[in-house]
Amino acid sequence: MALSVAIQMDPIDAIDINGDSTFALALEATRRGHRLFHYLPGDLSFMHGKVTAHARPLEVRRVEGDHFTLGGKQSLDLSTVDVVLMRQDPPFDMSYITATHILEHIHPDTLVVNDPFYVRNAPEKLLVTHFPELMPPTLITSNRDDIMAFRNEYKDIIVKPLYGNGGAGVFHLTPGDENLNSLLELFAELYREPIIAQRYMPEVRKGDKRIILVDGKAAGAVNRIPAEGESRSNMHVGGKAVKSDITAREHEICEAIGPTLKKQGLIFVGIDVIGDYLTEINVTSPTGLQEIGRFDGVSLEAQIWDAIEGKL
Repeated sequence: MALSVAIQMDPIDAIDINGDSTFALALEATRRGHRLFHYLPGDLSFMHGKVTAHARPLEVRRVEGDHFTLGGKQSLDLSTVDVVLMRQDPPFDMSYITATHILEHIHPDTLVVNDPFYVRNAPEKLLVTHFPELMPPTLITSNRDDIMAFRNEYKDIIVKPLYGNGGAGVFHLTPGDENLNSLLELFAELYREPIIAQRYMPEVRKGDKRIILVDGKAAGAVNRIPAEGESRSNMHVGGKAVKSDITAREHEICEAIGPTLKKQGLIFVGIDVIGDYLTEINVTSPTGLQEIGRFDGVSLEAQIWDAIEGKL
């Protein structure tokens, strides 16, 4: 069936067509004959009970330097389209949260992927706290005494912003590191929110695995190996993607969280696993489709569209 699909995302001219998951979803939608529109988060409006976007018809193709064509801008009533893909990158801030409130007015008559209500209530580092048996030792707080006590107990720790993304602001503090106080002062100046501290897991040297779940089911995985001298595995800070299978323990993790994800309308989810522990559940704008596709010869974007079409 041919669908009309509006994609809420960042500027399409700046994406990496060989790595961007939204681009992969758009290509698959095009292959299926769906009609695409593109708009920026700032183009979203609510007035007189209607949700509209200053959107432009979109065509995509896998041609480096010529990967898209945008038509003329028009005021698009989002209640008239079949699907909205909410795919702008974090940070998960009040702007992001406001967009979920606005899109909630049209969902589920217009299917918003992922469900905006549960996106709003499932920040990456907080949704995982509902599965404490799967997590490494973790502290979320603004209280300095609690942070110091956590450091004294676990010695080797990671400290990071609660609503950070892409590895930004992630610090590894070894037992002899004397910078914790200075770091907490800096965080207090930059963020109003609590911070998150976790026991450092040396298993990260073997990789921080991204596993994609489609409608609550494990679909594929890619391992990300940190660069030498780096504790973060994110690709844009030098992490290397390598082929990976899903282990028995990782299947257990997916089976434990999958029913919740499916119930909450979180169709496209990427989880992060280090060793035997679940560290994040990414529902805002997960990535990894193209890397897994190249390693495993599969099309997870096709599986996602199958799930979307099945719900319609």
